[in-house]
Amino acid sequence: MNKEKLTVAVITISDSTVAGTRADRSGPALEARARELGWQIASTKLVPDETEYIAAAVAALADSGEIDVIISTGGTGLSPRDVTPEAVRSVAPREVPGFGEQMRAEGRKSTPFASLSRNGAFTRGATLILTLPGSPRGAVESLEAVVDLIPHAVNLLHGRSEHHAKL
Repeated sequence: MNKEKLTVAVITISDSTVAGTRADRSGPALEARARELGWQIASTKLVPDETEYIAAAVAALADSGEIDVIISTGGTGLSPRDVTPEAVRSVAPREVPGFGEQMRAEGRKSTPFASLSRNGAFTRGATLILTLPGSPRGAVESLEAVVDLIPHAVNLLHGRSEHHAKL
């Protein structure tokens, strides 16, 4: 597993967590796994399930130039309040479909309901943005499904690849 040093931000998207009626368990679980991988946590945020708040948080972090990967958790299901993919797409229209496909394929090994998740990946500038499920288990399992792809994707976004060097 590649333990390349990446700078990461974790965003928990949850009305109840923002309201203080439910503890955030997914964000800390993702932070712990990222640290185990040797990645640096530069920022953590809590935002409600509102398109404008999600979009603003993602755009600000990506545009800071300091974050390689934004990992969001929550808002990827089918309920009317689950708007994370739409919010992220509004500020990061370049989707990376293979990430979501891989996450759902791995998730189906644990639960048939993984197919209902709308988790995935997008890019804004040189930042990779992952949209993961809101449950701690689902979030970490989804991250694990694509963890080996992330350093290479970040290198490509930063123009660090063999074919870029030839140009």
